[in-house]
Amino acid sequence: MESDRQLEVGHLEVGMIGVGLMGTVMSRRLIDAGFAVTGFDPRPEARSGLAAIGGTPVESLTELARRCDRAVISVFDTAQVEDVIEGPGGVLSVPEAERRLRVVVNTATCEPDRIAALAERASARGLHFIELPISGTSQQVAQGDGVGLVAGEREVADASADIIAAICPRTYFMGAFGNGAKTKLAINLVLGLNRAALAEGLTFAGRLGLPLDAFIEAAKGSAAYSQIMDVKGDKMIAQDFTPHGKVGQSLKDFGLILDAAAKRGQALPLASVYADLMQGCVGAGEAEFDNCAIINEIARRKVKAAE
Repeated sequence: MESDRQLEVGHLEVGMIGVGLMGTVMSRRLIDAGFAVTGFDPRPEARSGLAAIGGTPVESLTELARRCDRAVISVFDTAQVEDVIEGPGGVLSVPEAERRLRVVVNTATCEPDRIAALAERASARGLHFIELPISGTSQQVAQGDGVGLVAGEREVADASADIIAAICPRTYFMGAFGNGAKTKLAINLVLGLNRAALAEGLTFAGRLGLPLDAFIEAAKGSAAYSQIMDVKGDKMIAQDFTPHGKVGQSLKDFGLILDAAAKRGQALPLASVYADLMQGCVGAGEAEFDNCAIINEIARRKVKAAE
């Protein structure tokens, strides 16, 4: 049974742990929804960026943990989430009697088993954990089109429904700790393969001499349509690699996908091809490009001349 103290949370001030591309977008949505956002990021330029959109930067996680009832985590991977919670200078380094922070909402794409174990350890120390990995690019989240995959204790999630709704108007409750990460990985598998299929189709159409603007419109009206055509089609054609979701992030996610599948004895042949294409982009210096840069790697791959 949860104590009243543990679930008694404020509704106006929210912490943001990590103010990168997605963290900035979520901070802006929270501010627009009427929340006061207090944020920490180790990079001074990120903290300055938060101040520029109306947030309040702080100099440490411990300061944030003493100030905010609830916080959103927006970092790169599982190890960084663990460090934020349990590492030196992390949230749990603040004695419980001094720590105001009671609920964290984790939006990072993580390893399911590790994040479930972390959630259990944190909850045992009075820090309630909600999974909220998000399906959608930073642009989609900014527009209110991100989909939140909620997991954890339902009572705790319901108590922070205001934060969750401000970030993602559309959500699905997936059940126990770890299920949010599992759902996100399975969705990212389908999404990445859709992106690769579009890139390969555009490359093929270009090699055939088709006008790509006309081709993408025909594809959208055909049985081959997927939402990725709306999100990435024009960017691929224009060679616009301004990041809404980075190559390096996508490669990291597919590493998690392949690892989770391998632990369960399942081969994922298409996911392996996708990861190889992403690795090719990284090798070409495109790790910070938008993940639609996969079209570059496909275009680089030519049929070898017969000897």
